[in-house]
Amino acid sequence: MSFGGCAGFMGQEPLRVNVAGVAPLEGEGLEMRLNLKLRVQNPNDSPVEYDGMSLELELNGEPFASGVSDQRGVVPRFGETLIEVPVTVPAFAVVRQAFAFGNSEHAGGFPYTLRGRLGGGMIGGTRFVHEGTLSLPAAP
Repeated sequence: MSFGGCAGFMGQEPLRVNVAGVAPLEGEGLEMRLNLKLRVQNPNDSPVEYDGMSLELELNGEPFASGVSDQRGVVPRFGETLIEVPVTVPAFAVVRQAFAFGNSEHAGGFPYTLRGRLGGGMIGGTRFVHEGTLSLPAAP
């Protein structure tokens, strides 16, 4: 996982972002909604203030969900924080992944790529990319 941007430019270690949890939310119409909990770790000796987050989630190499959060806060020096971001999954993405699941060799998990931006700070925020394997929750 890399969290590039200004931190690397200023000689600091990049922040680390990992998916800490996924929970279903009530959707509208044909869309599905999920609440992603992201753990942001700061391995540096100065705190990082943030003001909002945006992200896009790819599942099996295909666009799957996107979301934004207006949360504000601080990732403490040598500390971590959880940021929750509600994401929307369009109906077409659900259908596409259902077909992929039927033909999947991934035995309960899907490879994902999470791309986003932690807002605030210098020069518009800090971008990040994280890759891993995701198990989707059952619908509510």
